[in-house]
Amino acid sequence: MNIIKYPAREEWANIVERPHLDVTELNQTVANVLADVRVRGDEAVKGYELKFDHIDLDDLAVSEADIEAAERLVSPQLRQAIELAHENIRKFHEAQHFRTKKVETQPGVVCWQKSVAIEKVGLYIPGGTAPLFSTVLMLATPAKIAGCREIVLCTPPDRQGHVNPAILVAARVAGVSRIFKIGGVQAIGAMAYGTETVPKVYKIFGPGNQYVMAAKQQVSLHDVAIDMPAGPSEVCVIADEMASPEFVAADLLSQAEHGADSQVILITTSHKLIDDVLQEVDRQLQQLPRKEIAQRALENSRIILVRDNKEAMELSNAYAPEHLVIQTEDYEQMAEQVVNAGSVFLGRYACESAGDYASGTNHTLPTHGYATAYNGVNLDSYCRKVTFQHLSDEGVRNIGRAVELMAEAEQLDAHKNAMTVRINSLK
Repeated sequence: MNIIKYPAREEWANIVERPHLDVTELNQTVANVLADVRVRGDEAVKGYELKFDHIDLDDLAVSEADIEAAERLVSPQLRQAIELAHENIRKFHEAQHFRTKKVETQPGVVCWQKSVAIEKVGLYIPGGTAPLFSTVLMLATPAKIAGCREIVLCTPPDRQGHVNPAILVAARVAGVSRIFKIGGVQAIGAMAYGTETVPKVYKIFGPGNQYVMAAKQQVSLHDVAIDMPAGPSEVCVIADEMASPEFVAADLLSQAEHGADSQVILITTSHKLIDDVLQEVDRQLQQLPRKEIAQRALENSRIILVRDNKEAMELSNAYAPEHLVIQTEDYEQMAEQVVNAGSVFLGRYACESAGDYASGTNHTLPTHGYATAYNGVNLDSYCRKVTFQHLSDEGVRNIGRAVELMAEAEQLDAHKNAMTVRINSLK
């Protein structure tokens, strides 16, 4: 990890900068696959499954027999853990229900909103080196609570044509409607355009590699909404001399093992903590099965020594991390200063892993600095707010003339006339 001591503020822009890759060729590859899926549907999807996932599929859909087989393969202990996590995620997201309130803006003018579920949503679940069955719970649970009529899930199969059993069990627990054995760009295209087998959806959710992210951004331009733009996963830990070096190192490594392009940052006010954390990182790293991946992520990561906690928080807000862990004695006061972050973990025991799996908060979060403008997935992500208004004759008298004057000033005479005829009808 790169150590930076007391950086001047003019250096902060470089410190918080994420790695930039030339994706010109990648974007063209993605565009070609999407165009092919749009035209040839299932045939193209099956061709890319053979090319990229190395499996010749007769049927893209996961059958009821496949799900029943998966139920037998998942241990009772893991099943119980999945159900515990699902229950906590359900509780947290059910509390986010929108309450309609009618507002009388003028006598006779009443306005309100109604929350309406998106009818068809698509969930993409990676299934490569780390099959993310927890993400099934994070995406499908609020979709079910919102009342989405159709919840479609795509995830890549293994080379025998099977989907990870835990993914299928989580999908059953969370209420997914239909599951398809499709990965990568072809999955995004299938859900965006619809094929003979896969229904077209109205919004796509879920993480993925650079190809999947590029595909989501491309289809969002004209064809379907997406949850948020995203890049590689990341964590920022703010720690003082009271923090546990063992805990801090574990938090850094838990994020680094996601992928070689992940980024971890430690911001601290303590010289001693830096040395202690580095020793712990080396010790814990040797015990990880994914240590080579984590090691490569650490090469792009930083430890930053700052003068005080105020400066630490200001630097964190400039970075806008996906995950922010605050292990300081005054974490409650620090929390009040958080402006830009996807999800925040407070105190010694609130590790990022808790939010990733079972505390109840959603782990689908903005990365790459997008936390300055986006929030993570929540119940509202699956809903639209439809606005309503009702005007009585009294309402027309109260705002009619203002509408006429504003429409006339904008030179929209038909707009003016739509109100004028109503005003005249009251005379």
